[in-house]
Amino acid sequence: MASGLSHIVFNDEFTIDEIDKEGRKFDRVSRLYAKSKNYEMDLTLDYNNELYPLKGGQTFTLSLATSLSRGSAPGKDGEGEDKEQLWRPDGKGQKGIEEDFEYVMFGKVYKFDTGKEVSTAYASFGGLLMSLTGSFRHMTNIVLGESVYVLLRR
Repeated sequence: MASGLSHIVFNDEFTIDEIDKEGRKFDRVSRLYAKSKNYEMDLTLDYNNELYPLKGGQTFTLSLATSLSRGSAPGKDGEGEDKEQLWRPDGKGQKGIEEDFEYVMFGKVYKFDTGKEVSTAYASFGGLLMSLTGSFRHMTNIVLGESVYVLLRR
């Protein structure tokens, strides 16, 4: 996990196995299939290929975070975080951890399958989907129904 950032719920480096192995359904959307370096997780992720072009064999870091704030995570009551000032498209407001990444999407964890040996977390980012499969012990901080940011950097 990232140092001192308790709102980062998952972080690992991935290597892309394939992109669009079942063909493309949309012009600007690709689906990548990747394997993580440290936790042996499998990732399937839809992303905008115009904004963030990727190639097979390329490595990238993926983080999942519940907040973009650089401080520690606020309490359950939401204190300690002014959501209006965290990020604004006009560049005003506080700079957060998004500054350390090249591609960011915001969405929600909508399904969690827990098996004996492997578990899968599913999230939707405005219709772009992600599934993360592997040992549950590496996903204990990913919560069903929680809003989440996916952050990528090469």
